[in-house]
Amino acid sequence: MEMKNMTIEDFVSKTASSEPAPGGGSVAALAGALAGALAEMVARLTIDKKGYEDVQEEMKAMANKAEKIRIQLIDDIQRDTNSFNKYMDALGMPKETEEQKETRRNAMQAGLKAAAIVPFEVANTAYGIMELAEIAVEKGNTNAVTDGLVAAMMARTAVLSALLNTKINLGSIKDEQFVREYADKVRELEIRAVEFEGKILSKSKL
Repeated sequence: MEMKNMTIEDFVSKTASSEPAPGGGSVAALAGALAGALAEMVARLTIDKKGYEDVQEEMKAMANKAEKIRIQLIDDIQRDTNSFNKYMDALGMPKETEEQKETRRNAMQAGLKAAAIVPFEVANTAYGIMELAEIAVEKGNTNAVTDGLVAAMMARTAVLSALLNTKINLGSIKDEQFVREYADKVRELEIRAVEFEGKILSKSKL
């Protein structure tokens, strides 16, 4: 069964088990999906509400964008686990001959790259929620302002959590150019996410 089709209780129990996946990457994707859901909710609570006539089209566009991000991140819960499993499968490959060892090493490196790229993509997708959370806090239904704030906090958590998974896998990758490229991307996105969250939270008096 795909993880997105599990009950909350089943997913949490599977995460708590001794199996290596789902792990932090899948949980980061789930956090991002929840952030997107909250931003979408604020938009839908603002559409057709008295006093918010000037932002109707913006809220409709925001709801559509948040929905797309939410759906993508729900799928990413499984995709992150699948990327990690590529590395785990490579570990189990035969290593009796030099040729087998070389094939196994290459497969392991390919698996590690996938396990670094996918969570980075998750982080990048989750970062897109922060713009929506800002709109939710600034222009959304004031009765749901805390939901916009939580969306920002969850999005930042999703970004930083996913990036941790990228960083740990970069440490075992031999391709130096690949490592440098993604290490730079990770640092930049970490800074942007933390700064953006601070900016959004500062807009509230709570």
